[in-house]
Amino acid sequence: MITVEHKGSKGSTRRVFIGGATAAAAATALGGTARAASPGGSGRGGRGAGGRTVAVLGGGVAGLTAAHELAERGFRVTVYERKDALGGKARSMDVPGSARGGRRPLPGEHGFRFIPGIYHNLPDTLRRIPFPGNRNGCHDNLVAPGEMMIARTGREDIRFPFGGTVTPPPVLTPDELRRALTALLETLAGLPAHEIAYFAGRLLVWFTSCERRRHTEWERTPWWEFTRAARMSANYRQLLCIGLTRNIVATKAEVASTKTVATCAEAFLFNLLGRGADGPPDRLLNAPTNEAWIDPWVTHLRSLGVEFRTGWEVRDLRPDGGRIAEAVLQDPGGARRAVTADHFVSAMPVEHARTTWNARVRAADPRLARCDALRTDWMTGIQFYLTEPTPVIHGHVNHIDSAWSITSIAQAQFWPGRDLRRDYGDGTVADCLSCDVSEWDKPGILYGKTAKQCTREEVAREVWAQLKAGLNDTGRTVLKDSTLHSWFLDPAVRLGGPEATNDEQLLIHPVGTWANRPQARTAIPNLYLAGDYVATDIDLATMEGANASARAAVNALLDEAGSAAERCTITPLYRAPELEVFKRQDEVRLGLGLRNAFDLG
Repeated sequence: MITVEHKGSKGSTRRVFIGGATAAAAATALGGTARAASPGGSGRGGRGAGGRTVAVLGGGVAGLTAAHELAERGFRVTVYERKDALGGKARSMDVPGSARGGRRPLPGEHGFRFIPGIYHNLPDTLRRIPFPGNRNGCHDNLVAPGEMMIARTGREDIRFPFGGTVTPPPVLTPDELRRALTALLETLAGLPAHEIAYFAGRLLVWFTSCERRRHTEWERTPWWEFTRAARMSANYRQLLCIGLTRNIVATKAEVASTKTVATCAEAFLFNLLGRGADGPPDRLLNAPTNEAWIDPWVTHLRSLGVEFRTGWEVRDLRPDGGRIAEAVLQDPGGARRAVTADHFVSAMPVEHARTTWNARVRAADPRLARCDALRTDWMTGIQFYLTEPTPVIHGHVNHIDSAWSITSIAQAQFWPGRDLRRDYGDGTVADCLSCDVSEWDKPGILYGKTAKQCTREEVAREVWAQLKAGLNDTGRTVLKDSTLHSWFLDPAVRLGGPEATNDEQLLIHPVGTWANRPQARTAIPNLYLAGDYVATDIDLATMEGANASARAAVNALLDEAGSAAERCTITPLYRAPELEVFKRQDEVRLGLGLRNAFDLG
């Protein structure tokens, strides 16, 4: 046997074993590349494995979930990930050159983690990942903030208590009480009573709409039109239409599907009411993501026999005899390798997955061509490291008036047992303000340029200025320039050149796109799809959607393999049983060509 070694970015060694005669033949067939056999052998039968070898193409949440479920059921799994690290957009990452004096590098990330109580499938996986000292595994690393805030520019910010368990509720000093009352009165004065009543009525229409109306009429209706935003006040549009869709769902109210936005709103409302939820409405991790979740997950999967190949990028899928015979990947050294397995789970983001579906693959499953119509947009994170503890509030902040639709959270307060000065960086960083930027195509307030037109440095200055505009505008200085130590912008974003690019985008949900989202099972018997673009109940690009789709892919694989193993549980969003009678009535009305009974126009 020939052993080919590739050094990873952190000095780890990845070995690919290639049989001498096979390597020579493969090198001729692939123009110098070599065939990397999947664990347990290659080919349809899976030499000695009874057809149980699986190549998972993608190492994000979807790919790791699929590997987890399959390994627990005795399949021999290899995960191939094009990045040099696992976890996809969910991972945290080291800030290059930030460590000093034996400390760890500062933690950076694509964007902060948000694991609300409406999620059920992802929390189930978290419970099954062992973590030292935790009875419920990584799930016990979830913590609930005590509040959230809508930061208004030029007026008092609106704070909402959430009853979290991590920190006590804010102390109501006379000044804080005055500000809270002012914000409430300003909001009520800015939203006329008839507009509040109308919006509530529109939500009632959605809650009582049957599934067929949701998937047809409301899927084709923009949220902007459904809420009659054009007829309403600027405050109505900003608070209830634009802010909800752009800052939270990362799509535009003018084009976003009502089905997508209202599904999310309905789930969160039931969560607030304590109905059918896994936990509180707002939860995050009690440490940087890799420490609290991804690294323990990978360790657990290795213990189950899962193998990982990082730095391996999928280039092509090659069908033969109606099945995928092999996947062609580029290894870390730039050589092309043919990987064989009994089953292939494509767990890449849609913008990357569809580039691997050649004409023969698309001919075998014409439905895959619909994925070309799916659209992605930018929702990307930047972290600001501060030399003083700056909690802002005990939870997330929606900077609803910001030009670039920013959301943020101060993280150090939620990381018990970790002292940023002691454990990370150069010893002077005390806090990390992690922000998501959802609008990259509108001018900012400093340079008059869109985020895509800025350099990385200009993006950092612009985001900092927009944060201060919303937080330092009512007599308090929440963010001080003197405390800004440094910043870290997701390296997937390339700026400052003739064309801005983002290697890790987010699926968005314009009207009419639900029909273009595929199922986990394809028409090719041994090819399955997993990712947040696959049709799931949550209908939103989320870690929950990625997890649920991977479970569906594994169930399809188990069916194809004739496995007697227990199928993965897929928990749908909560549905209030009291409303089912109204939905049944609406089904009848829809069949008669009538509006929903509560739809007054």
